[in-house]
Amino acid sequence: MTPQTVLDALKGVMDPDLGVDVVTLKFVKDKDISVDGGRVAVAIEAATPSPSKRDVLAARVREAVGALPGVTDVDVETTFVVKSVSAPEHGKPPLPGVKNVIAVGAGKGGVGKMGARVGVLDADIYGPNVPIMFGLQAQLESDGKKIRPAEKYGIQVVSMGFLTQEEAPMIWRGPMLHSAIQQFCREVAWKDIDYLVVDMPPGTGDVALSLSQTVPAAGAIVVTTPQQVSLADSRRAVRMYQKLKIPVLGLVENMSFYECTNCHHHADIFGHGGGEQVAHQIEIPFLGRLPLYQPIRVGSDRGIPLVIAEPDSAGTKSFMDLAETVMSQLAIDAHKAIVANKGKIPLIQVK
Repeated sequence: MTPQTVLDALKGVMDPDLGVDVVTLKFVKDKDISVDGGRVAVAIEAATPSPSKRDVLAARVREAVGALPGVTDVDVETTFVVKSVSAPEHGKPPLPGVKNVIAVGAGKGGVGKMGARVGVLDADIYGPNVPIMFGLQAQLESDGKKIRPAEKYGIQVVSMGFLTQEEAPMIWRGPMLHSAIQQFCREVAWKDIDYLVVDMPPGTGDVALSLSQTVPAAGAIVVTTPQQVSLADSRRAVRMYQKLKIPVLGLVENMSFYECTNCHHHADIFGHGGGEQVAHQIEIPFLGRLPLYQPIRVGSDRGIPLVIAEPDSAGTKSFMDLAETVMSQLAIDAHKAIVANKGKIPLIQVK
């Protein structure tokens, strides 16, 4: 039994997202394998931070190595590799400290949006409510060169809400919006961000155009609700991102059903299946459904995210499933981009 014997066995282990074996992907090498009699230890990288996908990969490794003659125990340690989906473009260099920029928006207002190492850029200049949802009352500070983002729950946050009084209206024209978006992207000291989630304002206006002109975006997520008025606006939002050459990662149906906090009965208050049907019609992925669940509203008002307040709830599972789906889609897109560019897009490892 040698590390090479184990490595040969791992050539049959496929990454659950990419469909390519882990040896070809260089997610494991002979130096990552140790053999002590019948005990084998393998350190392997995954394409995504997704815990469920890493568990699947670890199980496949254990099965493949455990089938070798003489192996009595297999210990698998998984890390993950975060890749940048977007290559730098002319006039749009990558943001320092940020690997992937994800725009999350909706054609219609009032449908709700939420979302490794994560940052949130609140680009809803006219209605900056991210600080409320995070329970943040901080003032942004500067080191003399760049703005330091606020941080809570391990998430870095920048919002116009930190720079204005609570009831002060933002009466700005397009050029001022463009300047604010550029400043929040280029003049913030983002630190080691795998996914920068940009909370977009509703509609198809100046902010989306400014973002597309400022940074190479990994993709956009469109949020809708099941009723027809929201679905029609979501179609427009999808077409807008496509016209701006921002890849559409998929569509999320929020307030998909009402979940009673007492009996946990589900009721389709706004209709059923509209989001998935529209995603199919306009040929984009359907990323999942999120419930209309009272603790989400309560937590948002109090600044305590549902995943913190109720980590084991069905609502939290819906958000976690959505996050894992998006991370997997980004990993697949990054792999395709690297193959298409013959490895010219750099891989950035985070453990």
